[in-house]
Amino acid sequence: MRPFITSLLAATATAFMVSWPAAADTILPVFSPANFDPAQPIDNPYFPMTDSRTYVYSGSDEDGPVDERFEHTNTGEGLVIAGVQTFTQLDREFEDGLLVEETKDYFAQDTLGNVWYLGEDVTKFEYDEDGNLIGTTMEGAWKAGENGALPGFIMPAELTEGFNYFQEHAPNDAAMDQGTIFVAFIPELVLEFGTFENVLQILETTDLELDAREFKYYAPEVGLILVEEDLDEDLKNPELTFALTQIRSVPEPGTAGLMLLGLFLGASAPLVRRRTRRS
Repeated sequence: MRPFITSLLAATATAFMVSWPAAADTILPVFSPANFDPAQPIDNPYFPMTDSRTYVYSGSDEDGPVDERFEHTNTGEGLVIAGVQTFTQLDREFEDGLLVEETKDYFAQDTLGNVWYLGEDVTKFEYDEDGNLIGTTMEGAWKAGENGALPGFIMPAELTEGFNYFQEHAPNDAAMDQGTIFVAFIPELVLEFGTFENVLQILETTDLELDAREFKYYAPEVGLILVEEDLDEDLKNPELTFALTQIRSVPEPGTAGLMLLGLFLGASAPLVRRRTRRS
């Protein structure tokens, strides 16, 4: 069952459209490795990465559940990027039972509590119409300090409504996502998984695809709980919704096992990849 928040979204969108910052107002945060402590865990309450369990988000549209989901798992220390020790979040996306994308996102928290996005390694799996694996690509991968790429905030420490910032600035690698603090804070948001208080609502856009608009919702001490993708121009009527439905301690089988399972079982339709990165 899709989370019922339509009336809330309509009210907040109408109130905010007048002052929604233009792209020219987007802030590129000033980055310095001196502002990071390698021993600092990522414990920002709205983007915590101290939990190693797997968070599962299931998809639905206006007609009900769809066979799409994604998962996040925090796997510990990652690469040193641009002189900063990062932590890795493994993001896996599934459609029709097949693994279609696996991403390692690299984050770090500075001494002020801002969580930075410093890059990602991406593997996308391509299938034919029968569900047979026909190839992989690494399109969309980037790292700060390489090919002109600069890091941005994935979660600012100061949550001020209207703050518009780059999450990533890698124009040579087709990665230019932006975030806007839309509502801080929604007093209560009820999902099937549970009820969350003081929920942060962030609007994500990109200059590379002007009609790509989505809302992400974050709960304190949990992180991401809800994604609404492909909003219309009035920031309403999402085509797809992904809600937190499960937190599990034991991960599913590895990538290789899932690919072999997909090759054995096949599928009935080709897969279409979307732009969205669901961090």
